[in-house]
Amino acid sequence: MANHSVVDHESWLAARKQFLAKEKAFTQQRDELSRERRELPWERVDKPYVFFGEHGKETLADLFGEKSQLIVYHFMFAPDWELGCRGCSFWADNFNGIIPHLAARDVSFVAVSRAPLHKLQEQARKFGWTFKWVSSAGSDFNYDYGVSFSPESIEQGEASYNYRPMKSQSQDLPGISAFSKENDAIFHTYSTYSRGVDMLNTAYHYLDIAPKGRDEDGLDFPMAWLKHRIDYAS
Repeated sequence: MANHSVVDHESWLAARKQFLAKEKAFTQQRDELSRERRELPWERVDKPYVFFGEHGKETLADLFGEKSQLIVYHFMFAPDWELGCRGCSFWADNFNGIIPHLAARDVSFVAVSRAPLHKLQEQARKFGWTFKWVSSAGSDFNYDYGVSFSPESIEQGEASYNYRPMKSQSQDLPGISAFSKENDAIFHTYSTYSRGVDMLNTAYHYLDIAPKGRDEDGLDFPMAWLKHRIDYAS
């Protein structure tokens, strides 16, 4: 940072205005991309799924509550883990405060993990999370929506993540899916994985405007610096 260009205010302002034109073009492209995303075809969900939540068993339809739209965050938490993955926990630290805003626009939000419910509840308690988080233990849900993989499919090279053959050996990976409900019919409208979930992490986008950015160059992997939030003080 010490070698960064330093100029007078007028030069700074000129450079900022020039870059603003690029930012506006990107915003317009993003708006167009969002419009095209909403126009993608849907697929009907006919398979029954059962989840375990605070009040017992719930169906996919139950997760909508009184809303017609549902966003699912596929939270990496394998049944034998004691805590969910650091990355998904980083994303989940953004969830609590947005729930009422989503609800105001007819959207329910839920995180889904394969780990048993008591482990999800214990982590939520430790982290102060109040968003809805259910277990898909015993269900095909995570597998059908491309975020969980059997050891056999990985070993045989048949596993696919982000719509292409996967390189990871992990049995669980992150993703986000959207659904719509019309009367008794449920439709899968969209899913995104890998860097596709990046734009939904508020903290990362604040770092993007910080002088050092995400400051991840030179690390073994981009999120090597990351800890569970409760571990930074230790």
